Amino acid sequence: MALTVPLLSFIRDEFALDYTQAGVVMMAFNLAYGISQLPSGWLADRIGPRILLTIGTVGVALAGLLVGLSQTYIMLLVFLVLMGVAGGGYHPSATPLISRSVDPKNRGRALSFHMIGGSGSFFLAPLLGAGIAAYWGWRAPFIWLAIPTALFGIAFYILLGRRPEANRLPKAISQYHDKPQSPSLNLPRLIPFMVLSIFTGGISFSVITFIPLFMVDHFGVAEAAAASFISIIYSAGLWASPLGGHMSDRLGKVRVVLIACLVTGPLIYLLNVVPYGLGIGAVLLMIGIAIYIRMPSSESY
Repeated sequence: MALTVPLLSFIRDEFALDYTQAGVVMMAFNLAYGISQLPSGWLADRIGPRILLTIGTVGVALAGLLVGLSQTYIMLLVFLVLMGVAGGGYHPSATPLISRSVDPKNRGRALSFHMIGGSGSFFLAPLLGAGIAAYWGWRAPFIWLAIPTALFGIAFYILLGRRPEANRLPKAISQYHDKPQSPSLNLPRLIPFMVLSIFTGGISFSVITFIPLFMVDHFGVAEAAAASFISIIYSAGLWASPLGGHMSDRLGKVRVVLIACLVTGPLIYLLNVVPYGLGIGAVLLMIGIAIYIRMPSSESY
């Protein structure tokens, strides 16, 4: 996703896609990514987070290589589905691992710092991908960046082997929560929270998908420049995630998610109003802030 969204305008031109087909490109990854997280969570409980994290990271690298080698639209979709399935194992493994490693009262802050790493990759990938694609085409970033990703997965496996909690299978689900509660007590609170968080995140990332195409078609921006605008959104994750974690620990998770939900709609509307330049850049940055303030609360709830 870190490369697919910023390079979507290049991909659209390569395969002569309309907006619907361009949306399906991202849906192929996102749908597989979302659906695979449930069985991935089950698998992480069986084989341990260390193995699943390694499989997921190396799997994403191999699938990314295949995406770069795809010659037809259908091949592209198939390999993006494979990438989504592989990537779906990350959060179900990483989040419980972090939760077991920190005190519950600091869990939101810990998860927010964890997100800085992901935000850094989403911030750098559009810049690197746009620069590479401008000279060697959109396939080159997928192929080139697959190698360090696979090496990172292997290094990750070795480093996690030194931490006993990464190799230990979970004993009880109650250890992931501040205190055990009955399912009947949790469910009425959990369902509305999940709906609100998923709705807000779904709307935000759906809009982000079309930002490069919007910049090219609406403002006449070059494809490489349009790709780099995605970095503005994800730059917020480098500092807004710790802020969101702090707010989550102090104000409460539900309040933080509700605030993010309320500001997201007006920000999306402003994309159609503000001029090119500082105006559009400021709105994209604020959208990123809303996203990354919400995410620590959603993951730690």
